[in-house]
Amino acid sequence: MSSAQERLTDALYGLGWGAVKKLPEPAAVRLGRTVADLAWKRRGKGVQRLESNYARVVPDASPERLAELSRAGMRSYLRYWMESFRLPAWSAERIRTGFDPKDVHHLTDGIASDRGVILALPHMANWDLAGAWVTTKLETPFTTVAERLKPETLYDRFVAYREGLGMEVLPHSGGTAFGTLARRLRDGGLVCLVAERDLSASGVEVKFFGEPTRMPAGPALLAQQTGALLLPVTLWYDDSPVMKGRVHPPVEVPESGDRAEKTSVITQALADAFATGIADHPEDWHMLQRLWLADLDPSKGPS
Repeated sequence: MSSAQERLTDALYGLGWGAVKKLPEPAAVRLGRTVADLAWKRRGKGVQRLESNYARVVPDASPERLAELSRAGMRSYLRYWMESFRLPAWSAERIRTGFDPKDVHHLTDGIASDRGVILALPHMANWDLAGAWVTTKLETPFTTVAERLKPETLYDRFVAYREGLGMEVLPHSGGTAFGTLARRLRDGGLVCLVAERDLSASGVEVKFFGEPTRMPAGPALLAQQTGALLLPVTLWYDDSPVMKGRVHPPVEVPESGDRAEKTSVITQALADAFATGIADHPEDWHMLQRLWLADLDPSKGPS
């Protein structure tokens, strides 16, 4: 990306955070849907990749069904952005009532135990809203990791935005994040990680919807090294303004095997939990990038 493109990208995001949060909610909803439908009709690389990924999730879907899913997926994706632009202006009560998770006792029991808790999520619905709900409703701060974006000013915007919601944000690159996360967990803290797409090229190979991909090893390694509770979480939207979600049962560390074997088993268990939530609500999985190993060759299709 050129410096001019980077400045434009940063300016557009700045406009979103500055202007969209001032809109009445019905107007923001309409704007998000309009932008989503326009993007879907253009059938750019992101929409094509989203549809290709949905074909793995719903293998018996007809082309018409995949088109319906990708349109719904883009609407869900833009709902995420509209909500995220507006979250800093939401009242504490709006945040507390904006998310209704099932089986949250897995999380609250873990927090109360002082054992440390790792929440691992796929890119579903609005993970920022879920995080704001944790800091507001449960009054529990947490630490997370963010991918370094270009331009650097855009990364800084995301960090400031998430820190404003009560999160401690560490950069994904730089090599110090893992040690800091481990310290937070040993102190009985909470760590939240979006964990179905490997950004390091050294992730753990798993089967996901029947085909191999790689997922980050971080959650599994942290659980082994610190003894923290590892909880998968999936999120989705329905027709109401309230986001839904589920805190899945803990993923246990196997009693036998070396570190690599345990990491493989744990990461596969996370992949399986993510797959159940995605299969139930595929349109709320915002994966507009390549994920499966078979797709990582740039000559095979849209990125």
